[in-house]
Amino acid sequence: MSDGGSLADRWREARPPVAGLHLDSAACSRQSYAAIDAAAQHARHEAEVGGYVAAQAATPTLDAGRAAFAALAGMTDAEVVYTTGSLHALDLLLGSWPAERRRLACLPGEYGPNLAVMAAHGFDRQLLPVLEDGRLALDDAAYALGDDPPDFVHLTPVASHSGVVQPISMIAKLCRELGLPLVVDAAQALGQVDCAVGADVTYSSSRKWIAGPRGVGFLAVEPDVMRRLHPRLAAPQWSGSFSVAQQLEFGEANIAARVGVSVALGEYLAFGPDAVRARLAELGGISRTTLADVPGWAVLEEVEEPSAITTLAPVEGADPQTVRDWLLAERRILTTFAGVQRAPLEMTAPRLRISPHADTTADDLERFAEALIAATAATAT
Repeated sequence: MSDGGSLADRWREARPPVAGLHLDSAACSRQSYAAIDAAAQHARHEAEVGGYVAAQAATPTLDAGRAAFAALAGMTDAEVVYTTGSLHALDLLLGSWPAERRRLACLPGEYGPNLAVMAAHGFDRQLLPVLEDGRLALDDAAYALGDDPPDFVHLTPVASHSGVVQPISMIAKLCRELGLPLVVDAAQALGQVDCAVGADVTYSSSRKWIAGPRGVGFLAVEPDVMRRLHPRLAAPQWSGSFSVAQQLEFGEANIAARVGVSVALGEYLAFGPDAVRARLAELGGISRTTLADVPGWAVLEEVEEPSAITTLAPVEGADPQTVRDWLLAERRILTTFAGVQRAPLEMTAPRLRISPHADTTADDLERFAEALIAATAATAT
């Protein structure tokens, strides 16, 4: 099996050595030296010339980050707003949505915190039909959406609790045919699968597959949708003329982190999105093949699923939280405990999740499989 050759080597060499084994990129990837240095250099510049002067000087870098995000989302005409993360982006969008329109369609596997934001803004949910693995049943969805159309479709192409990749391009085509706006939560998808499908809104965080710093996100909105939004914190008349996008971006900001993610996006594009996505899909296949015969656990995704996320369900009583803690404390292997709150409308029991990035090797995944066997035995009650 390939280890990705020069791409894996270059990805590894671009960042500090890992203290153990990092299999948690779906939560927070490892930043590169360049992204870390860019953020630190901006913070130093703030100390030298003042925060607002430094922010003005960083405008070209920040604009480059907006353009890179728009390109990856396939929304080059969109206006892009910096946020503090995905939830903040969704909160801004739903808080600005026309008051008379408060009904959306989403998958049963929708991210739990997203559901909370939707409820806080008074949105009713229409759950879309899915197959046994949680993938959208496209023909049934077409009938349901055509028969009883919502205000928009909210799609999470890759969920927090599963490596299943939704048929994002076909959903986008369906929404266009039905005249329904498509809002894409690309928090797990951006950088891992192709998101350039012509959505009306795409939002994401920076810290996952793009490997930027924490506390930064993006909200990209096509002009037709942007014109319909009414920002919750709208600019008063006496303040001058501000666009809707500028109003959505009001507030204090960590400019250094935004500079860091702009650099991370540039690095990602330089590596080549197709190459990175192919490498991540390859690692997902290696992971599932390697873990298929580990006693006490069931791999929930098909081997060929084109994502790097693999989720494991205990079948003999192991506790995923205890196993996760043991792996970190005893072997310095970082994984994710996925509790049912991640997808409360779909999950019935917690899982263990791994999410290797491009620099992970087949040997690393063999090492994890051996450690999982040891952890399962050591934590058995």
